[in-house]
Amino acid sequence: MQTITYKGVLGIAVGCIALLLAVLVCISNFLPVLQSLLLVFVLSIIIYFIFIFLIEKFILKEVLSSIKDIRSQRKTEGLKRLSQNTGILSEIHQELVSWTEDRKNEVEHLRKLENYRKEFLGNVSHELKTPIFNIEGYIYTLLDGGLDDPSINKNYLERASKSVDRMISIIQDLESIAQLEKGELQMLSEKFDIVTLVKEVFDEHEIEAQAKSIKLILINKDERIIDVLADKNKIRQVLTNLVINSIRYGKNEGETHITFYDMGENISVEVIDNGLGISQEHLPRIFERFYRADKSRSREQGGTGLGLSIVKHIIEAHGQSIKVFSIEGAGTTFSFTLKKA
Repeated sequence: MQTITYKGVLGIAVGCIALLLAVLVCISNFLPVLQSLLLVFVLSIIIYFIFIFLIEKFILKEVLSSIKDIRSQRKTEGLKRLSQNTGILSEIHQELVSWTEDRKNEVEHLRKLENYRKEFLGNVSHELKTPIFNIEGYIYTLLDGGLDDPSINKNYLERASKSVDRMISIIQDLESIAQLEKGELQMLSEKFDIVTLVKEVFDEHEIEAQAKSIKLILINKDERIIDVLADKNKIRQVLTNLVINSIRYGKNEGETHITFYDMGENISVEVIDNGLGISQEHLPRIFERFYRADKSRSREQGGTGLGLSIVKHIIEAHGQSIKVFSIEGAGTTFSFTLKKA
């Protein structure tokens, strides 16, 4: 079905008016028939183009300008212009379609954010609920007579203390993420040797690695000093989190390697293990707060579920990026960049 444009409608209207005028002129015998028709035809063409000019100049262009103003105020992407020969109505139509598509995308984005908010609140309540219920159970047991029983009173107090420590860790991690997202937690850039820092992190977690017979291996073939410019304490936190994860989810008698690659202005740091790995379905969400690929096993290991989210925020706060590559059953590689000093 062919669409009738405003020019076609205007042409029909002017034609009808011209025909009516021709009939009136002929009836009045004001001019001969041929001259009357010629005069009316010429006037009709002039009127037609005058109307077209006025409509496009003062109406359609104003409508198009208003649509563009709306789109620019909504901070949408740049306008998609059509070629001049498509006509102003087509351009208006395209702008409206594009604006509608933007609104649709915004609604979809807000829906995803709402789902994420609900999931996040559910995760927070669940993570806090577990230690709170544990503490409640221990206290009630002690109040009901367990306090006078030396076989359980100290044991239950120690368990309650561990649950309190877990709650504190969750709250501190949430506070760190909030500060990083708001930009309130400033990165203190300093020059330091990343190789020495990795050795220190390895030394701190050597006992945990030995408990599972996991080897912590630093690969630096040239034994060179690699100076970077970053917040040393925050990068220590990043390395600590990645090394602890590689131990927790590593195989007995496995290995964790840290190696470096020169990337021009940056240094790439890779933390590689041959542990359990992560399935492909979980990889896109691995840096989300409280997201766990294996929920039951993750909680058994004692993590808050916020470590990788904090790692990502710290690296991005340095203006760098972090990536993850993993094969289920074969191991995981975390790779992030730092600026050379």
